[in-house]
Amino acid sequence: MTAKQTIESGKAIMGIEFGSTRIKAVLIDEENKPIAQGSHEWENQLVDGLWTYSTEAIWYGLQDCYADLRRDVQRQYDCEIDSLAAIGFSAMMHGYMAFNENREILVPFRTWRNTNTGKAAAELSKLFNYNIPLRWSISHLYQCILDNNEHVADIRYLTTLAGYVHWQVTGQFVLGVGDASGMIPVDPKTKTYDAEMVRKFDELVAPKGYSWKLLDILPKSLNAGADAGFLTPEGAKRLDVSGHLKAGIPVCPPEGDAGTGMVATNAVKQRTGNVSAGTSSFSMIVLEKELSRPYEMIDMVTTPDGSLVAMVHCNNCTSDLNAWVGLFKEYQQLLGVPVDMNEVFGKLYNHALTGDADCGGLVSYNYISGEPVTGLEEGRPLFVRSANDRFNLANFMRAHLYASVGVLKIGNDILLKEEMIRVDRITGHGGLFKTKGVGQRVLAAAINSPISVMETAGEGGAWGIALLAAYAVNNTDGLSLADYLENVVFAGNTGVEIVPTAEDVAGFERYIENYKRCLPIEQCAVDNKR
Repeated sequence: MTAKQTIESGKAIMGIEFGSTRIKAVLIDEENKPIAQGSHEWENQLVDGLWTYSTEAIWYGLQDCYADLRRDVQRQYDCEIDSLAAIGFSAMMHGYMAFNENREILVPFRTWRNTNTGKAAAELSKLFNYNIPLRWSISHLYQCILDNNEHVADIRYLTTLAGYVHWQVTGQFVLGVGDASGMIPVDPKTKTYDAEMVRKFDELVAPKGYSWKLLDILPKSLNAGADAGFLTPEGAKRLDVSGHLKAGIPVCPPEGDAGTGMVATNAVKQRTGNVSAGTSSFSMIVLEKELSRPYEMIDMVTTPDGSLVAMVHCNNCTSDLNAWVGLFKEYQQLLGVPVDMNEVFGKLYNHALTGDADCGGLVSYNYISGEPVTGLEEGRPLFVRSANDRFNLANFMRAHLYASVGVLKIGNDILLKEEMIRVDRITGHGGLFKTKGVGQRVLAAAINSPISVMETAGEGGAWGIALLAAYAVNNTDGLSLADYLENVVFAGNTGVEIVPTAEDVAGFERYIENYKRCLPIEQCAVDNKR
């Protein structure tokens, strides 16, 4: 079929992902290739000291993104989207969305970016003997309990952003196992919430006398490919305000952006991994066995089919780097030179590779917000140099590129150097890799491992959740998710690989030692509210 015939016959599949700065929709054909896309730009808001997106912004963003997809279909193929073979919704993981029995949100959505849950996360980590990150839903819930928030007694539903959108358009209160594992730990054997940890939590909060127990308010955890409901008539109207989209379309289990990143990079099999690098960054390494002990900077989550994954999550990645590139854009405009941002990024990124392997001693901290891996509750973007450092443009840009994956390196050094985890393939995706070869080379040096990038890397999580939707309806041979991706979607394609050089690896090691030694400067800036 042509793309137009696929759309008109209702055989296209749609994935929509809510990212930190953009909501993206991707339409794929029967060969899993993207044929149309739409997007909507949005930003989180700091309200009463907490990062949030309003429910109005969520629904307006979803509707505008879908409308943009419709326009792209009309522009390319001169046809309308009336029906689809399947739909999938994905979003930023973790956070806190609590609702009462009338399904009304009790407090504004608290995103993964918030770091006010330190006391709760520490107490739960000790109780469970398991690292519970600040951003996980259970940390947010327990922090609300510690803070004696009145709304906690009224909770009847607790979910993530992806789970919320899916629930509203299908009526099904469910969650993909990968996203569920960012609420409270999941047992890889049962593919659902860890029963012993649930029991301990219920005992911990029992003196409060709440009418609910934890499993009463959590969404049902579903494995990839499971039945997760259908688009209701109300859901169809809420998604497509034009009224063309029909109800009854199957919707796959909603997943988090970590899970869709694994799918989009063919990294759900054991001994594979991926790195997503954009506004935030995270690495996902699919393990063969449990780690020897809990680590505060390593989160244990699962793939969308329930395999154990070691996740290093960093709150900051390219935001500060982009701000500096924006400064050079302003300078170019001041000179009256036409600005092509792709050219600006390309020139600066590639020039960075001509700099010293250790950035000439320059150090950058890209901390727009707090960074739990390095123990910072708040962030202050900083650039640090001494009078004797080699201060030039190439080293300046290289230092900011290194900073974008510096925290990621600190976390992965534990996995690769201390735990001796073996990885056969690591794939990169996200905005850092858009300039060909540069982000790839920087990441390869950071973690001393070959890094592959696929042509589809730019499609990201929206494509990943579309593939999960395709798996749910097209896996007629009963393949595992790993085999479906390997044999059906990617058919052996592993992308273009860059191997780190000894010089780059040694240079990054010198940079990261400077980075660690100068962390007290960053802490001082936070402590003094500068």
